[in-house]
Amino acid sequence: MSQMIDWDLAVRVGSRLAGDGPTVSRAEATAVVDELRTGAEKSTPLVRAYTGLVAEARTAPVLVVDRPGWIQANADGFATVIAPIVAKLQDKKGPPSPMTEAIGSRVTGVELGAMLGFLGNKVLGQFDPFYAASGAAGRLLLVAPNIVHVERELDVDEHDFRLWVCLHEETHRVQFTAVPWMRDHLQSLIGQIVSTVETDPSRMLNEGMSKIGELISGKAEGSLLDMVSTPEQRAIIDQVTGVMSLLEGHADVVMDGVGPEVIPSVAEIRRKFTQRRRGVGALDKLLRRLLGLDQKMAQYRDGAVFVRDVVDAVGMDGFNLVFAAPENLPTKVEIHDPRAWLARVHG
Repeated sequence: MSQMIDWDLAVRVGSRLAGDGPTVSRAEATAVVDELRTGAEKSTPLVRAYTGLVAEARTAPVLVVDRPGWIQANADGFATVIAPIVAKLQDKKGPPSPMTEAIGSRVTGVELGAMLGFLGNKVLGQFDPFYAASGAAGRLLLVAPNIVHVERELDVDEHDFRLWVCLHEETHRVQFTAVPWMRDHLQSLIGQIVSTVETDPSRMLNEGMSKIGELISGKAEGSLLDMVSTPEQRAIIDQVTGVMSLLEGHADVVMDGVGPEVIPSVAEIRRKFTQRRRGVGALDKLLRRLLGLDQKMAQYRDGAVFVRDVVDAVGMDGFNLVFAAPENLPTKVEIHDPRAWLARVHG
């Protein structure tokens, strides 16, 4: 298969833009890595006791990585996701000429690297549900330099903050390993989006650049993903939004709900972290808007409200019916109207 993205260049560009992170001694770095690994393991029974979801321990490896490590992992993930799109383009247009491939792959490599570089110094942790090497049920990535950077920036207790982050990411691991159909369902939705992707490269480029201009100028709302998607794709994206809002909100509720028992300063951490999520400078806010990160912040907020309202109404066991089958997942509309979900699922 021809290479439409220079993945190695994307990783190099992203790593260079992301930088190394805060300065720490070798001893400090070793201590942070050890604490994060221990925090992830400690979080497993805490999440199980709070949620009632049972996931076997150590079903997914825990990797404490630096910024280039996170960028490499996500480049590998993107390569897997877009492989069907590449195949569609080649089936329709045939393989590109060597010159076109060489130039085009480098351009897209730089573009992807820039995006990964921006995200690579912000992401604290990530559960990758699609990683399946050696029979693993996903993998948990904890980005050590970013965690250290944020705990210093917020001026919070470093040990409390590290465990707080581990609780959030471990909740995602539990969601996907205790609910085995979740990964296949999400992968199916992504596959449906891929199957409807426009395969005319010139049209993709022309329309994409026009819509980026509209977003930057404020003439259009939403993110770049919203602007380049068809009505059919938007319907599927709405399903994905409902799922991700649920999962992100659930993880936020768990990390705050478990917190008071084991994290004395959880209230202070939440207050300061929520304020930080809003972004700082104008460029930061623009990039967040283009990449849809503002919408992701809304997913945390709206999903958490949904989870809390449902748990208040029917308890944690009643809430866990969302994980019984794909049809029980809340829609994007129901995320904003928990009573509608309760009426549909609980009668």
